[in-house]
Amino acid sequence: MELVTISDIEAAAKRVQGVAVRTPLLLQTWDPRKTLWLKPENLQPVGAFKVRGAFNAIGTLDDAIRARGIIAHSSGNHAQAVAYAAQRYGVPAVIVVPDGAPRIKVEATRSYGAEVIEVPMSELEAKTHELAVERGLTLVPPFDDAAIIAGQGTVGLEIAEDLPDVEVVLVPVSGGGLASGVGTAIKARCPQARVIGVEPELAGDATEGLRLGHRVDWPVADRARTIADGLRAQPSDLTFAHLRKVVDDMVTVTEDEIRDAVRTLARQARLVAEPSGAVTTAAYLSHAGELPAGRTVAIVSGGNADPAMFAEILA
Repeated sequence: MELVTISDIEAAAKRVQGVAVRTPLLLQTWDPRKTLWLKPENLQPVGAFKVRGAFNAIGTLDDAIRARGIIAHSSGNHAQAVAYAAQRYGVPAVIVVPDGAPRIKVEATRSYGAEVIEVPMSELEAKTHELAVERGLTLVPPFDDAAIIAGQGTVGLEIAEDLPDVEVVLVPVSGGGLASGVGTAIKARCPQARVIGVEPELAGDATEGLRLGHRVDWPVADRARTIADGLRAQPSDLTFAHLRKVVDDMVTVTEDEIRDAVRTLARQARLVAEPSGAVTTAAYLSHAGELPAGRTVAIVSGGNADPAMFAEILA
């Protein structure tokens, strides 16, 4: 299996330049250890890092194939990213979403001009593939794709350029595309740094799989228990191979720790983070004993929080 290289990520960086925001590293002065920098990917045009991978993947397609249209399936952030990238490229997009996806993400996806089709979670991938064949559309997967991984890796490239003496990088893990790309970039540019993946305890399949040395399958119903709706996917063979190579360790966080981190990010860092985007901060705040010491970057992967849930957490 061919893994993504630093050259692939560097090429992706040129492709997404001017579309993806180069988010800053923000030193958190409220942190008593003064060792925490946040990478606020919630400030991207679609509110999450996913725009990087989507734009890179669509950009690598042949012009004729791209013009026929693209299709994707997602619980929300990838959906918005693909819809936004398709709009920028001027091509039609169909997005298949689970019928329980947060409304804010579904409506935002529609606002970029995509056709949105809602189906039960268990039918998500099957319906997507059925429509792709039926309409001649090209699938842009949420993580199981080298171009997606390379695009997400541009987050790590920016971290390495802005804080070359970084010692720890905390990255959320779901399907593993972000961690695969970030880990590849960090290991190439900052080999002294340790890359730590973070998952909710209730969706800790990658943590278990890496401990056992092979992918494990957690039932959808089990993974759906976590409030972090963007972290309910499982790694593919491709992303798991990357994770085994470039992730040094994994940490899992509880639902209460995630909520506490959402509150801290809002009140101390002035950042709106959805639960999935807050897990790395949760790991830093609540699991210091499990993490290496030193200059730490926590990636805030998204900020598309459901308004009612966000208000309830802050109350």
